[in-house]
Amino acid sequence: MGRELQKRKRRSSRAKTTMPVRRKKALNPLGNGIIAKNWNKKETLSQNYTRFGIVAKLGKQTGGTAPNNKSTLSTSSHDSLAVQSANQGLLQVREVKVERDAEGRITRVLRDTNPLEDPLNELDSDSEEQQQKRRDLEKYQDEWSGIRDDPSRPEVLRELERQASRPVEKTVRHQSGREMEWLERLVGKHGDDTAAMARDAKLNPMQQTAGDIKRRLKKAGLLAA
Repeated sequence: MGRELQKRKRRSSRAKTTMPVRRKKALNPLGNGIIAKNWNKKETLSQNYTRFGIVAKLGKQTGGTAPNNKSTLSTSSHDSLAVQSANQGLLQVREVKVERDAEGRITRVLRDTNPLEDPLNELDSDSEEQQQKRRDLEKYQDEWSGIRDDPSRPEVLRELERQASRPVEKTVRHQSGREMEWLERLVGKHGDDTAAMARDAKLNPMQQTAGDIKRRLKKAGLLAA
């Protein structure tokens, strides 16, 4: 029976389904000129990044997976920031500090500064040590002048930092001669009425808005600011 089935398959005109052979192409990053210039195609991505002094992975998952049902539906029974009530339905006896006069009578009760046991209450008032640390940090931030160019670090990493520290130059857009001619025709026909220019279907076939035409006219110097 098996031989007959094999013969029938060989006589069939149906083409055999095979997986395409995919050739492995070497990774050639072209996004950054510094990385592309120093890239070694014989090394893997992790090996190149390690040689550059940068990381290839963040060390943890950054997305792309659906959350687990258990983690979505389960709620934590203990919240460290939740205000816990001191009264759990039972009468609790507490000790408090009081001040007494010479005859032994209570004159003042020294109340607790955190009766609700709020964990955020300690963050409201900083100690002297915390205030000194904050002042030292602010002083360090004022004196910090950027990343030092340490010669012991990889040269590629230093070049990338210098490239990132350079200010971005704003590209100035210049109006073309055709645009200037189009604006002059609009001004010659409608004057300063930008609303009429926007409604003109013949001179304004691209349906530019009145605000856009006004901005172009101010940039060209054909309309007073």
